[in-house]
Amino acid sequence: MRIKSLNKIIYLIILLFCYSSCHNLFDDEDEPVTEYLVDYEMLKSYTPTQIEWAFDNFFSGYPDLMNIKNKFNLGLVVYEISYNTTFQGENKVASGLVCVPMGEGPFPVLSYQNGTNTEHNNAPSVNPNRDLYLMLEFISSAGFVIAVPDYLGFGSSDNMFHPYLHKESTVQSVIDMLRAVEEFAGIRLIQLKDDLYITGYSQGGWATLQLQKEIETKHSNEFRLKASAPCAGPYDLGYINDYIRGLSEYPMPYFLGYICHSYSNLEEMATPVSEIFKEPYASKIPTLYNGSKSGEAINTELTTVISNLLTQDYIQNFDTEEIYSSLRSALEENSISAWQTSVPTKIIHGTSDTFVPFEVSQNLH
Repeated sequence: MRIKSLNKIIYLIILLFCYSSCHNLFDDEDEPVTEYLVDYEMLKSYTPTQIEWAFDNFFSGYPDLMNIKNKFNLGLVVYEISYNTTFQGENKVASGLVCVPMGEGPFPVLSYQNGTNTEHNNAPSVNPNRDLYLMLEFISSAGFVIAVPDYLGFGSSDNMFHPYLHKESTVQSVIDMLRAVEEFAGIRLIQLKDDLYITGYSQGGWATLQLQKEIETKHSNEFRLKASAPCAGPYDLGYINDYIRGLSEYPMPYFLGYICHSYSNLEEMATPVSEIFKEPYASKIPTLYNGSKSGEAINTELTTVISNLLTQDYIQNFDTEEIYSSLRSALEENSISAWQTSVPTKIIHGTSDTFVPFEVSQNLH
């Protein structure tokens, strides 16, 4: 399989060529004043020769990438950063990856919001050698500063629950990371363009579109958003919920459990979990999302059969029963309503997607 070959080659690159070093922001006598950036650490670097070798050995199977191979001609350095943000009025230290081209610049910034993750050890800054993150790192070779937020609940903030599909905290943490990246660039003498590009997949597609709307409506004077490419996001959570309730089987039951676990911890959902999930699954939900289990492992603890997973009352009466009103409100509050965007936007979605139906993107468009 291509993925297995990719793994072997990538790990070989890491073992043979990468090196790391550390920098503590507060070791310098001439400490710069930063509002958002707390600390940064260099994790590894790639030379142009290493990147060219990687393209020749495992990107050759992707013709579209090979057509633009000549654009990937810079070395790059990968950092982990930690930064200040807020959550429900409290100060938090969050983290993420920053990938910087080796060159004079100026460089635009591309922020990638990653998809649904339940494992602490698969956060971008914790596992920067994961296939997806490695590919993102290589994009920096084309002349982009790449920002990859961990999200709250991962990396530096893994001592708290992850507020999954929560608009306010997601947007705040990503915007604050972009501010920290600007401060980091100033310290490292990295020339940045004002241009910002954003993209993401699944949860990250949802986060990207939430971020886009927030920037356009509230922060257009601070960020010059040039283009956005949200991919396969659950933009209308009410629609997703109705879609799942109408199925006989759903292959990703951990998505629904993740939402209920998040909204319950956020106190946005007053509905008891036992009114949504049948036993033994209702009792399991609070224990499954502690950062130690993958989505696949959580799925094995649940069931894909909807009539066995969800209560009959939830399936039939979710739209009308008062007991579900707080969840209905939370789903609506964290969905994305359409607006007349002024930013070039390409919504991408697979028409055969059975996890997040294609119609969610079609309807929003």
